[in-house]
Amino acid sequence: MLIVHHLGKSQSERIVWLCEELGLTYELKHYVRDPVTSLAPPELVALHPLGTAPVISDGELLLAESGAIMEYIIAKHGGGRLVLGPDHPDFVDYIFWWHYANGNFQPNMGRNMFVRRLQLPSDNPIAARLNSRLVSAFALIEGRLGDVPFLAGKDFTAADIMTGFSLTTMRYFMPFDLTPYPNILAYLQRIAGREAYQRAMQKGDPGMPLLLA
Repeated sequence: MLIVHHLGKSQSERIVWLCEELGLTYELKHYVRDPVTSLAPPELVALHPLGTAPVISDGELLLAESGAIMEYIIAKHGGGRLVLGPDHPDFVDYIFWWHYANGNFQPNMGRNMFVRRLQLPSDNPIAARLNSRLVSAFALIEGRLGDVPFLAGKDFTAADIMTGFSLTTMRYFMPFDLTPYPNILAYLQRIAGREAYQRAMQKGDPGMPLLLA
């Protein structure tokens, strides 16, 4: 049995969403953030040396890191779904956006989150530079989604699952106004209409308002 260890309001929502898109049978174990620190509780920390979510168990396997987990599940249980192979015309776009999600975009949001918490002056050069890079990152996604319905192209892929968290739930931790980005907003409505996404969010974070606007 595939077990998904899910921490509320975290990147582990990607794994729940992936499992729902693939129609997999899995067990979902919920963990609640510490009310004081907002960090993972001790029972989740104890599962893996990384000490955070997501973590999956699959038989004897224990695996952490959302990108690695997604690659594993797709390779082991996906049957070729949600990925584009090297013969597909959108292959290069797929691998770019797949890696951009956690290689650039999510870390960019994380750095800005921590800098904002330092409450530096608005003219601080480091804060200004980081914010500029974040605005450029959103602009890049906005431009892409003005040309195609999904990040890899016409098809919904795992790259969309990887990026979806940063555009939505991550904004609970790093607020960002999407009003100037109509293509992203339209994209999020396409995501919101997916039944697998709806099931995943209801199972993983029931009652949490979804930041789709």
